[in-house]
Amino acid sequence: MKINFISNMKRVIFLTALALMFYLSSCTFGPDFQKPQVDTLETFRFGELEVDSIANLDWWALFNDSVIDTLVNEALNNNKDLLIAAARIEEARSALGFTSADMYPKLDVQAGASRGNFTGSLQLPRTTNNFYISPVLSWELDFWGKFRRATESARAEMLATEYSLRTVQIGLISEVIGAYFLLLDYSQRVEISKEALKSRLASLNIIQQRFDHGIIPEIDLNQAQIQKEIAEAAVPAFERAKAQAENALSILLGRNPGAVDKDSTFFLSAKPPEIPVGIPSNILERRPDIRQAEYQLMAQNAKIGVAVAMRFPSISLTGFLGVASADLSTITDNGLGWSVAGGLFGPIFNFNKNIARVEIEEARTKQALYNYEKTVINSFREVEDALIEVDTYKRQLAAKERQFKAAKNAENLSRQRYDKGVTSYLEVLETERSSFNTELELSEVRDNFYNAYVKLYKALGGGWVTKGEKAEAERLEQERKLQEERNMKSVDADHHE
Repeated sequence: MKINFISNMKRVIFLTALALMFYLSSCTFGPDFQKPQVDTLETFRFGELEVDSIANLDWWALFNDSVIDTLVNEALNNNKDLLIAAARIEEARSALGFTSADMYPKLDVQAGASRGNFTGSLQLPRTTNNFYISPVLSWELDFWGKFRRATESARAEMLATEYSLRTVQIGLISEVIGAYFLLLDYSQRVEISKEALKSRLASLNIIQQRFDHGIIPEIDLNQAQIQKEIAEAAVPAFERAKAQAENALSILLGRNPGAVDKDSTFFLSAKPPEIPVGIPSNILERRPDIRQAEYQLMAQNAKIGVAVAMRFPSISLTGFLGVASADLSTITDNGLGWSVAGGLFGPIFNFNKNIARVEIEEARTKQALYNYEKTVINSFREVEDALIEVDTYKRQLAAKERQFKAAKNAENLSRQRYDKGVTSYLEVLETERSSFNTELELSEVRDNFYNAYVKLYKALGGGWVTKGEKAEAERLEQERKLQEERNMKSVDADHHE
């Protein structure tokens, strides 16, 4: 009876210890991630968009230009910064596998051979051989959730790199289109300068003939020469700027510096789409840099749990199963040897080093939180700035077009008045100069107006879509959300393993 009682007690103790081990192995230290709440605007001041609007991943197609489509696709395939960002995703994915492997047992093999008459502290009476080979199983139990928190951190960092790639993509697309518009601007200015030079040469030829016949004073001739040289000097200046814009665009495309095909008619005829009414602030949730900052915060938050777990003992199990023999030829004839051991290694006193490690990770988590909040707030500023630019440049462009029309008409009228002897050549010079400068300014404002749309699309994390495109965009967005939910469930499952 006493023997049965002792046997039952042993079973109870064993089951209790086993239950305690599984309970402890399901614990994780450190705070669980909570998505931070940031005070946001409901709508933006300078524009509105329907609340159920969906991101248009091909937002550059709204410009309806085949050259832009070609340039963007080439950049997405060949840009070096984009390839680097894609490689970082592969690195992060491998890092996740590397980190999560710590949660599982490790199986190694060890073998050895020795010959001599001394073993340990004992001298043998004769020389002996010793051969052995055995697999070694080692497993550090994740009692405190150290490895699960590390895996959670690595998974969040991998997701952050995926959003980092999307951030680079949106930035690259914006840079390519912006550089293309700048190239069209400088190309237009080259043509304006050449046309002005042609007109100045024709005027100078007439003025020269009149001076040769003594009809006009030399000062009129000098003034005409000055205007001709101003136009002639502008041509190489804008040709230089155009070539440099082509080189910059080539690098974005992943090419060697060189000429880039373009459609100059687009610059004069393009009409960017009107901004719909009602842009809600939650549209910024599509911005990949915000999601990237969120996952970076999640990764750093999990590192607090890793640091806390390192303050507690590490418990590991080790097992050996192998054979040994004094003769290599009979090593397989002997019985198996085995050994199972458990170990505990824990910190006792290290001058608060482990406490400081936790404090370091907590401070870094605060930095990641502030970075997230800064990213969100800055995104509102970028959208507001872009909306202001679209609104103001649109009105400025309209005013410049009216100014240029009036300046061109004044130039023609003043030349006619001069030919009839009604006014001095000084008036002609002033109207020519005003017309030339206004046309150059018009080209620059047009470039700024187009780029304001590019900035807006970038700030919103993409453009808006037509009704025909909405269904496909919704499907893609739903797939993305489901994938994120699966990733989050995977993180939660790791917590409770």
